[in-house]
Amino acid sequence: MTELIYFMKKLHNVAGTKLYANFIGMMLISSIEGVSIYLLIPLLGLTGIFNLGSLTIPFLDNVNSIVHQIPERIQFVTMITLYVLLVIGQAVIQRNQTVLNTRIHQAFIRSLRLSTYRDLLQAEWKLYLRTRKSDINHILNNELVRIIQGTSLAMKLATTIIFTLIQVAFALWLSFKLTLLVLLCGTLMAIFSRRFSRRAKTIGVETTELTKSYIAGITDHFNGIKDIKTNMLERQHYNWFLALCKQLESNFTKFAKLQTGTQLFYKITSAVLIGLFIYTSFEVLHVSGGELMLIVVIFSRLWPKFITLQNSWEQIVTSIPAFTSLMDLQKECEEAKEFELRGASEELSIRMQSDIECHNVSYRYDLNKPDYALKDVNIRVPANSMTAIVGKSGAGKSTLIDLLIGLVRPESGEVLYDGVPLTAHNTLAHRRMVSYVPQDPFLFHSSIRDNLKLVDPHAIDERLWEALRFAAAEDFVRKLPDGLDTIIGDRGIRLSGGERQRLVLARAILRRPSILVLDEATSALDNENEAKVQAALERLKGSMTIIVIAHRLSTIRNADQVIVIEQGRVVQQGAYHQLSSETRGTFSRLLSYQEAGLNS
Repeated sequence: MTELIYFMKKLHNVAGTKLYANFIGMMLISSIEGVSIYLLIPLLGLTGIFNLGSLTIPFLDNVNSIVHQIPERIQFVTMITLYVLLVIGQAVIQRNQTVLNTRIHQAFIRSLRLSTYRDLLQAEWKLYLRTRKSDINHILNNELVRIIQGTSLAMKLATTIIFTLIQVAFALWLSFKLTLLVLLCGTLMAIFSRRFSRRAKTIGVETTELTKSYIAGITDHFNGIKDIKTNMLERQHYNWFLALCKQLESNFTKFAKLQTGTQLFYKITSAVLIGLFIYTSFEVLHVSGGELMLIVVIFSRLWPKFITLQNSWEQIVTSIPAFTSLMDLQKECEEAKEFELRGASEELSIRMQSDIECHNVSYRYDLNKPDYALKDVNIRVPANSMTAIVGKSGAGKSTLIDLLIGLVRPESGEVLYDGVPLTAHNTLAHRRMVSYVPQDPFLFHSSIRDNLKLVDPHAIDERLWEALRFAAAEDFVRKLPDGLDTIIGDRGIRLSGGERQRLVLARAILRRPSILVLDEATSALDNENEAKVQAALERLKGSMTIIVIAHRLSTIRNADQVIVIEQGRVVQQGAYHQLSSETRGTFSRLLSYQEAGLNS
């Protein structure tokens, strides 16, 4: 229940006075509906179906006296007109209330989406290292929908409770004993129905886990669709998907059975109680036909509300795991927050003047394990020079880059920019100096122009072509049918791997960074285009600090210094030709392996 209360408070913060207006509208609709239903009794009395005068009930006595003050010739028409006007008034109010309710919920949806997305953007990189992207997608799509449904049901539940209380008060006024009997039966049924609620919560947990697996599987499979097709794995993946779909089907069927079982239970109980009421009315209480009509009206107005309350509560309980998922994500984001999005854009960019240094830097991804990704690293990266970082896969190269640009913070030691330690307070200002080119290019399903202008929305075409020229991408872009306006597909799938990497490099250069980081950015280039990119980097030397992670050592021949990492430690550091001449060093071994591979 704490989860539901938490999000209802958020709903109140978003809606404000509109929420109260919504509840007042609900109560008004309920009251009008109750009055219009009870007006049917004197209306039927005028038709002669039963004698209204034989009833001694406060509300109906007052109505009866008012009706008899109306001229007899227009009594019937007046009562019909009054009833019709009440129904029309209720319909108009209900329409306006529905529109208001929609506005409240849409504003709440927008608020939840924006706050969750903002929290994710403000969270540090470490959060993404331990969280599957598909789980985030699952929460932002599936779970968010269930949360909205849950809060909507909670509001409807509150409306039903208010309506029921109004009807109970009215019924108690009309017939105290009979109403108490109905309430007693309803209370007993609610206690008995607790087992349905417990079952609903279990199904809700299953729903969360199954939909999480569904989103994760679909994301992974279509990220690797090329491997699936080339290795003829379609049948295996289809069988996996079939099994998961059957589990989802079974889960939703179980919930449908639960709800229909509850409804069946209430309907059977209703039939039995109606029979007992009618029998008690005639044989025990010896009521008249009019009083029997009153009993039926009371029962028909109150008992369905007990069924609605139970069904709504079951659906809310099923949604509770979704509330928990979003609350857990928000808590993780709050703990991992590294800046405030609103104030971040106001900070000014700075440029590196001297160097970046690491002093005795150590880092572990899991503090509960003894394995270090980096251990006692001491390096210096001079400003406006080209530094290459090499080593085997898993040696710690990417981790070192993450530390240098402030994506993660060292467990011990410190990273310094121009002699100033990199801290949580100045990380963003330093990160603005950096343009990062990953091994896996990040491109949107949009035009080349839009992808480039992500970093500078006001860049003119001349600057775009200049950046493309630097990245050896101008020729292939000019040959495309629509040039800069060519749509490149999801993640740039319509382009080759080398073309995608050159586009991302052009985008990085367009940003005019102080530090350019290339993480295997030339791995997908052929020799000719690799030479062009090397020439572009050579032209950039002196105007910015270039840090390159490279497996292909031929790309770093012109580096000012090479840093060699092995098992998280810096084992060599120096100029390319110096390290390659050290026959017993790690760098010369890596170089010989690559030369042997090329010769073979």
